[in-house]
Amino acid sequence: MTAAQAELQIDRPAVADGAALWRIARDSQALDLNSSYSYLLWCRDFAGTSAVARDERGEPVGFVTGYLRPDRPRTLLVWQVAVDTAHRGRGIAAALVDGLVARAVAEHGVTGVETTITPGNTASERLFTSFAERHGARLEREVLFGTEQFPDGPHDPEVLYRIGPLSPSASQSH
Repeated sequence: MTAAQAELQIDRPAVADGAALWRIARDSQALDLNSSYSYLLWCRDFAGTSAVARDERGEPVGFVTGYLRPDRPRTLLVWQVAVDTAHRGRGIAAALVDGLVARAVAEHGVTGVETTITPGNTASERLFTSFAERHGARLEREVLFGTEQFPDGPHDPEVLYRIGPLSPSASQSH
């Protein structure tokens, strides 16, 4: 754990965090930005499968949103991961994903993680590849949604990263 990570508090988001999560996502210039309303709902309805990193003042500086797949409730789908520009490069995204997955394993018996990444998003590719390596889990990739499936103009394909099985030790700090 780095000194920057030690200064952070990682916990569940609250509705009051919704605006900050929307701002961090907007400023990332890498994520598909959802409506501000969706971030408020996410913080209300999916707080148990999401996490926020707070600085020493308690302000959100990063987040990960996720949900349990309805047809595979032991699979955590990671929707978005973002870190405020001023806090990047300190391992916060990895700490967020590790913390959320540890909680999901302990509370929900999660055995696998899925996420989608567009080709060329090397930061996310590294984040999830290193997550799989740290946890000794298999990583499989396949195109989930091809370019032609997006109705709103050109969109890169979304490649599904399937990581697992996770061992119960994934619920312990690494």
